[in-house]
Amino acid sequence: MSLLVEPSGEACGARFTGLDLSRPITDELAAEIRSIWLEHKVLAFPGQPMDDDALEAFTQAMGGFGHDPFFAPIEGREHVAAILREADEQSPLFAENWHSDWSFLERPPAGTCLLAIDIPPSGGDTLFADQATAFAALPEERQDYLRTLTAIHSAKLAYAPEGTYGERDVGRSMAIKTDDSARATQPHPLVQRHPETGVECLYSTLGYIVGIEGMAQAEAFALLSELAQWQARDEFVYRHKWESDMLVMWDNRSVLHKATGGYEGHRRELHRTTIAAWQG
Repeated sequence: MSLLVEPSGEACGARFTGLDLSRPITDELAAEIRSIWLEHKVLAFPGQPMDDDALEAFTQAMGGFGHDPFFAPIEGREHVAAILREADEQSPLFAENWHSDWSFLERPPAGTCLLAIDIPPSGGDTLFADQATAFAALPEERQDYLRTLTAIHSAKLAYAPEGTYGERDVGRSMAIKTDDSARATQPHPLVQRHPETGVECLYSTLGYIVGIEGMAQAEAFALLSELAQWQARDEFVYRHKWESDMLVMWDNRSVLHKATGGYEGHRRELHRTTIAAWQG
């Protein structure tokens, strides 16, 4: 079977068929996959009945493992976490706000992989927002201004003991670790040039961004709130529908993502790895 890439027809995303990811990935194939990934930003590989060994091998081939500070791995693994919601779970939906994974780290992961383990019959779509297109669509004067800003990132709102997933979060099936290290801050330019493609992208959004360097908090929040609405406009968004035996990988440097619900009464589980920051 020949390799086939089918663009989603939306802002980003493509289906990639014609390969078996349960088999070893050659350096040549890895380079081809990565090149197509950079072009489309989100790749879905349907029909991949992979196990965790294959998921880890794929992640290694794509650039090695990133650091996952606040997820406990599944038993017997160091780098695989379960994105899990049991059928009877009543806790708020996990990751339902736009974000780029672990943007509060000094060297955030280049990408994220999710492997479908247990998919409900409907609902549970993942939304992706193309931040290269979002930045390019801004007026030139606005682009120039945003290029001057440095955002302050932190995990405190989510993963500090008093955060969303902290001590008050009960009844959640996911293995989330929270601690005081989440209060640390990390600066990143609000507009970043993609290290591999050179394309400028808006980087992350409210939630993991808690301020702007040199700007009063009220002014920063107003700017970030306005920008967040722009970043997630319909014309920049791809809605991904999951299938059983599907692997999805996305580029954290050029897209935001968020979870959606709509599968109440059904179990949903995906296994997750992150791809290390680009070494260059």
